[in-house]
Order: sequence, then C-alpha cells, then structure tokens
Amino acid sequence: MRFLWGGHSLSACLHHLTGSKQASVCAEGILSVTTKPVLTEIGAIPLPQETHSCWSCGSMRAAHFCESCGKVQPPVPVDYFSFFGLPRKLNIDLASLERDFYALSRKLHPDLSASSGSNEKEQEWSLEQSSLLNDAYRTLKDPIKRTQYLLRLEGVEMEEQSKTATEQARATGAMKKQIVPPDLLEEVFELNMQLEELRMNKKTGDDAPALIEEIGKQKLTLEAKHEALVEELRTHWKSWDSLIEQGQSGNAATSEERAQITSKIVDVLNRRNYIRNLVRDVNEAMEEGS
Repeated sequence: MRFLWGGHSLSACLHHLTGSKQASVCAEGILSVTTKPVLTEIGAIPLPQETHSCWSCGSMRAAHFCESCGKVQPPVPVDYFSFFGLPRKLNIDLASLERDFYALSRKLHPDLSASSGSNEKEQEWSLEQSSLLNDAYRTLKDPIKRTQYLLRLEGVEMEEQSKTATEQARATGAMKKQIVPPDLLEEVFELNMQLEELRMNKKTGDDAPALIEEIGKQKLTLEAKHEALVEELRTHWKSWDSLIEQGQSGNAATSEERAQITSKIVDVLNRRNYIRNLVRDVNEAMEEGS
C-alpha cells in the first residue's frame, strides 16, 4: 500500500508544479500533511511550525521544494522513509520508489539551482537535499540495508559481520566480534578446519581434489540455508508491516510487540550474515592460488 499525501503520490504531485487545476489539488493534498509537526530522525521532536512556510514566497511548502515557486527548501532532519513519504514498512513498492527518486533528482539537483541563478545558500541546500536523497534511495532499495536501517531507527544495532570488519581483524590480529549460530557450531568448526587444510595444501602445491569436492558440497549446503533464511526474513517483514498497518488504523502496537518482531529479525539477519560470510570465505579459499 502506497503512502499518499492528500490522496496523491509524490510522483503525481511532482509532475504538476504550477498552472493547472491538478497542480492545485496536489498542493492542497500536501498542505494537509505538512501542517502536521515534522519529526526528526530518531528523537521524534516536532520541528518549529515556521519550517512549513517557503523561505522565498511564504507559501506552505512540500518537504523538499516549494509547490508555488519551485525553490529548494532547507533540509529537515527526517528519516529515509519520511523523506520519500513512506511509512516505516519493510515491503515497499520498488518501482514507485525508483520513479520518485528520479522525479526528485530532477527537482533537487545542484546543477539546476546553479543554472537558475540561485544564491549560494540555495545551492548548498540543493546539494544537501540531493545527498540525502541518494543516501535514502540506496538504503531503501536494498532489502537488507532497508531492514538494518529500520532496526537502527528502532534502537537496535546489528553485530558487525561485514567484510571490512573481517579484514580489519586480520590486519590488527584482533578478534572479530560475531555470533555463531548454535545449530552451525559443529559444521562451522569442521569447515574452518578444512579451509585451513586447503590453504596449507595450496602453499605446498597440492591440489587436493577430494578436499575441494567436499568443501564444494558444504558450500552448496550453506547456500541453501542462506536462501531459507531469506525466506524466513520475508515472513518477519510481513509481520512488521502488519504492526505498522495496525498503527495506521488507530490501534498502535505496544513496544513489547515491536520488540518481539525486531528480535526475530535480528536473529535471522545474524544467522544469514554469518552464513553469507562463510560462503565468501569458502570462495576466497578455493580461489587462492588457482
């Protein structure tokens, strides 16, 4: 379900900025939303009411540029979902997100401000808005990044499982903090022993075809588990979205209900990330010296 401003999507409003009856309808639709307090990214503190008026012509404005005069507005500290006029749901319409991204890009691009004779402050705002737009789009279009971002908004930080963290640990000799799924402990121990044996064999020039075949089988098993975890994650996305829809209908979920779902999401993400890294380690070990 799309989040609409006054019954109109962001893309529809962007296509009719001035001079038409449809444009005035869009402007009125946005007005019905922008008169409400705008929330900051984490603290949910209402911004001053005057931030809703265009700095140039004084008209009530949309979040990013004025519907009346088209001037880019000062950036306001909103989360990525709010930037695109979306509720904090994990299943989103990617085609609509892409359309809104390109529509906003055309309105907020710094080159447009420079070519229209805007002053230095306007160009600075345009640059900031464009940067926020790009960051928001890159995050929301990727389902895993979108999930991790929403968890941060909910006050949940993931364990560092990235390749960067692995490389830093190897470079410094420090232990990388990571969670080994209990059901994988024995399998992971055996696999790590085999990978270490494979690395030693490659250094001595031993191709070890039987060992490579066995590791390859384990890799296929891990990839199947990874796909199963992605499917499990999708079920939790649906549960989270149901809570959001419940809140939109006036029956807000309790903090305990939200925490129950985010806890399940974190558990699946940790297992999924760990297995993804194992597969990556297998690929690197099998490619070394080949």
